[in-house]
Amino acid sequence: MRASFALAAAASFLSATTEGLVLQQKHHGPGPKVVAMDIERRQTTNPLHRDRLRKRATVEAALDNEETLYFINATIGTPPRSVRLHIDTGSSDLWVNTPSSKLCLQTSSPCGFAGTYTANSSSTYEYIGSYFNISYVDGSGASGDYVSDTVTIGQTKLDRLQFGVGYSSTNSQGILGIGYPINEVQVGRAGLQPYDNLPAQMVTDGLISSKAYSLWLNDLDASRGNILFGGVDTEKYEGTLQTLPIQTSSGVFAEFMITMTNVKLGDKTISQNDLALAVLLDTGSSLTYLPNDMVETIYQQVGAQYDSDQGAAYVPCSLAQETTTISFTFSQPTIAVEMNELVLDLITSSGKRPTFQNGVTACLFGIAPAGSGTNVLGDTFLRSAYVVYDMDNNEISIAQTKFNTTASNVVEITTGPDAVPDATAVANPVAATQGLSGPPGGSAIVGLGGPDSAAAPATSVRGGGVVALFTSGLVTAAILSGFLL
Repeated sequence: MRASFALAAAASFLSATTEGLVLQQKHHGPGPKVVAMDIERRQTTNPLHRDRLRKRATVEAALDNEETLYFINATIGTPPRSVRLHIDTGSSDLWVNTPSSKLCLQTSSPCGFAGTYTANSSSTYEYIGSYFNISYVDGSGASGDYVSDTVTIGQTKLDRLQFGVGYSSTNSQGILGIGYPINEVQVGRAGLQPYDNLPAQMVTDGLISSKAYSLWLNDLDASRGNILFGGVDTEKYEGTLQTLPIQTSSGVFAEFMITMTNVKLGDKTISQNDLALAVLLDTGSSLTYLPNDMVETIYQQVGAQYDSDQGAAYVPCSLAQETTTISFTFSQPTIAVEMNELVLDLITSSGKRPTFQNGVTACLFGIAPAGSGTNVLGDTFLRSAYVVYDMDNNEISIAQTKFNTTASNVVEITTGPDAVPDATAVANPVAATQGLSGPPGGSAIVGLGGPDSAAAPATSVRGGGVVALFTSGLVTAAILSGFLL
């Protein structure tokens, strides 16, 4: 969610169905204050299509039931109305559609699967202001009111939570943004102070002690992971957590960016020796987006075939059987991503799996070129990492995940500089010297992290070899047989 005007405004402000959701026990009194919930992953038929539609915006565009990944269900208002919300660490506002918008009134009912909210039908609704407005350079977006109302997620009830309602909208999917409050639309658009979004409101209501949460997505084949607001599960990762500082943008803590210092494919180093690259940890992005030169090298090593029209690469699905890993280092901790987490199944619009011209089944590769946009570690990376997002201390704690473990030991995140349990600060962490001052990655004025895949033009991947063959303007049909995005 890199929004240049939002960061500038923030800097100026600082200087002047219960499907997919199972709420675990909340502890009060002397016990730990942790709100734990399972999140459901729905298999996406085309992750690339999903990223291309998102445009790095605070709401996702044109998603359908088969393309929503990590989500929860909630109810809003009195009487309660059910809504499905995509969990996003790359944005900060909760946003929902209203059924009377031009989009939702279409005969195809694009908002039906995610649900809608009618303010005047709720006896607990309160109006805040008519300055909720998200826009994109491609002309899409949403605008309407900020309101507050009762929001219930599982058994956790928040009596007065602020969120946006889109009376004019071109987006069908609701978002539960859980990033820094200072990156809310209210700050970037209206120049007002931040309000309490979900993590902050949980602190205000005494449900958790710190604006911090941990995320365990589990592996690509798993349908469920979990998120712990105010807690860490020490059985969900290997070793101990290692803590890194979040990097600022224009002197402001606004996004979950940390410094990446090395990338290796097996034993081969992909990055230059002095790498100090800011990368965004964003559940709102299906793929991982890296600098073009790194991506080109990776593609050449794994035999990926790049298609400039799609801004992504395709590999034989059999690559998932390879044991090679791609390792990402952050000063000290290293997260290894297995190849089977990077080879993504695809289903075409005709319901078939695409094939290369030689008949080999093709899969989408989970790493794409960032072009001139933000470098993003999306879901293809995050599934292999256990990540603690600590907004109070402006830190990220990270460890190699344990896939499919049933063991659990939940410990509260308390307050103060050592709030995250079982975490050790990395000594002399490298500060980012790259990736912080470039243009926004996805062209959204305010929005989710993760670049617009279309930002990778035909010239974005340089060099020779197999990659160069697919930067010459060849269309997808020249690479794949029966593949329609």
